[in-house]
Amino acid sequence: MDESARRLLRSLPSVEEIAGSDEATHLASEYSRREVVEALRTVLTEVRQMIVEGAASEDVPGLVLPSYLVARVREVLDEQHRPRLRRVLNATGVVVHTNLGRSILAPGAIERVVEAASHYSNLEYDLERGVRGSRHDHIGALLTELTGAEAAMVVNNNAAAIMLMLSALASGRDVIVSRGQLVEIGGSFRVPDIMRQSGARLVEVGTTNKTRPADFERAIGEETAMLLRVHTSNFKMVGFTEEVGIRELVALGAPRGIPVADDLGSGALVRLPAFEDEPAVSESLAAGADLVTFSGDKLLGGPQAGIIVGRRMWVEALMQHPLARAFRVDKMTLAALEGTLLVYRDPEKALETIPTLRFMSRSMAETEQLAATLTREIERQCGDRVTLELAESGAKAGGGALPLLELPSYAVVVRPKDMSVASLAAALREAPTPVVARVGHDALHLDVAALQSDELELVAEAVAWGVSRASRG
Repeated sequence: MDESARRLLRSLPSVEEIAGSDEATHLASEYSRREVVEALRTVLTEVRQMIVEGAASEDVPGLVLPSYLVARVREVLDEQHRPRLRRVLNATGVVVHTNLGRSILAPGAIERVVEAASHYSNLEYDLERGVRGSRHDHIGALLTELTGAEAAMVVNNNAAAIMLMLSALASGRDVIVSRGQLVEIGGSFRVPDIMRQSGARLVEVGTTNKTRPADFERAIGEETAMLLRVHTSNFKMVGFTEEVGIRELVALGAPRGIPVADDLGSGALVRLPAFEDEPAVSESLAAGADLVTFSGDKLLGGPQAGIIVGRRMWVEALMQHPLARAFRVDKMTLAALEGTLLVYRDPEKALETIPTLRFMSRSMAETEQLAATLTREIERQCGDRVTLELAESGAKAGGGALPLLELPSYAVVVRPKDMSVASLAAALREAPTPVVARVGHDALHLDVAALQSDELELVAEAVAWGVSRASRG
């Protein structure tokens, strides 16, 4: 270390000196003094290291100035107070993006959450009788009305719904499943694993690609507790295939008193062109299924939840199981789900106000118009620092649903001039409002399928910010 570096180290002000400055006093009005002092120590340690290493030697003298130190302290404090769970702009073209929080709630659902979070509520209180009530009562009537089921309950996700169903009705006994439906979905959730944890014994029938009613019939015995169909939400098997439908399973189970359960995974309450191959909850119940499980935050467009509907005797058995308490949902989830389900009383309104349904119903013309608007905004903010192209794009449903479906969409293809595409993509993720996009064919693809019209300017601002940031580093 040379003498100039030693002089700089000696000239560094102390923590007390900086903490007493006007700038630091102003910081202490926004943050606690303890936080400011700790941040000062962090910054001084950082600057000492930079001086010792001789980083950017021509700029090093500026590092000891109080103005720089206080500004850096503000950056450290702002970063420490920035929420870890943040809003992002979804330009991936995947509507129900599991990594980005899946479905966006409808305005009515958000209002219900705010009210439930801001005030006391009758979560487990019967206002009519003045005694303790059940949190299941708030959602049960709506779900039975919308699906045609006799009873319903809600748990914290669909995996919990399956776990509860198997634990309550099949622990220590056999559950028969087609071999082709023993799927693994996101987060390494495997049907055989959850069945093993529940205490139920898995009985596989058929082959990977073909299972017939006779395969189930031969496997039924005195220890059979359930016939289970698992919807292969995140993949499709095509070609030489055959599966057993719910009506056929009911024809086998009902005469023997064996319940038939249908795990739909996503579940849909309305019919869209995009949902043609997705089994509807009401259709499964009408076919005779005793229990149907599905998610609240996928094609339903609500909060994360596992929904169980079906015959009263079986649903009540689940409610009384000890795991029901472990898997129960909180007041805000119930409020969001109730707000979502209320919209479904008017299917046309649901298509307009539930973001997931609205995004998946967009026409090619609408997405082209959105992409054109986004292109103009980026051009206005970035000038000639990028080249832009409007291109057709195939968006996806996401959330493990409809794996073969491509939704008509458009994307803005961005090619930066003075930086790599990877650098720009990384910079967008660090923007004040982060943008997550697709990278492919030496370009950044900003798909508008899951963007709201009032988000386009924010995306353009993030691109401009990212271009400046990436070009500096």
